[in-house]
Amino acid sequence: MADKKTAIVTGASQGIGAGLVEAFLKEGYNVVATSRNVSQSLTVLTKTASESLVLVDGDIGKQETAAKTVEAAIQHFGTIDVLVTNAGIFYTKPFTDFTTENFNDLVSTNLLGFLYITQLSVKQMLKQKSGSVVSITAALADQPIAGINGSVPMITKGGLNAVIRSLAIEYAKEGIRFNAVAPGVVDTPMHEDDAKDFLRTLQPMGRIADVEDVVDAVLYLAQAGQVTGEVLHVDGGVHAGRW
Repeated sequence: MADKKTAIVTGASQGIGAGLVEAFLKEGYNVVATSRNVSQSLTVLTKTASESLVLVDGDIGKQETAAKTVEAAIQHFGTIDVLVTNAGIFYTKPFTDFTTENFNDLVSTNLLGFLYITQLSVKQMLKQKSGSVVSITAALADQPIAGINGSVPMITKGGLNAVIRSLAIEYAKEGIRFNAVAPGVVDTPMHEDDAKDFLRTLQPMGRIADVEDVVDAVLYLAQAGQVTGEVLHVDGGVHAGRW
């Protein structure tokens, strides 16, 4: 097992997270997947990849979930080569309608869900003198769209873009790379109740990205040895300006 690389994926139950788990397994990685109910969601994958896949249930905004997940990776597989902090929540409403509870929920999942598990993973990566962290952020953090009122969630996503660049410099000499993928609209369960024709208007190329589009970007960054501090937009051109 030690010669195989190991990836941790948060928010792994569905959508981008589940796609990442499957893709890393296909690429020959060991995978530790975590989310609140991941053991119920990924039972099919567990049967086909039982030796290479460990599932950890828990709220990623809590330190104990991060600790359990990192311990599982080291105990079962010995290394943490890639961490993908995919867990995130997003919703829209007018700025003045956001509550303290909304803010705390966003910070817990989107920011503490990054902080705790990344700190623990970096401690392991420092011992290895290598590692790659990829965070899933959002194109809206760089390019707001009129009518899509996601101001407060973007405090968290923009913060992730900023911390990724800071950490890329902080750990450059230690062989640890930090990058982000900033998607636009992706065809995931998060958008199952939204009108597809409307969603297509939210990016210049006029189509909705597939989970695979984001997964491909993450796999690239996980393996691109000279790329660090990058925010890779997978958004059909949203970040480039008006359309």
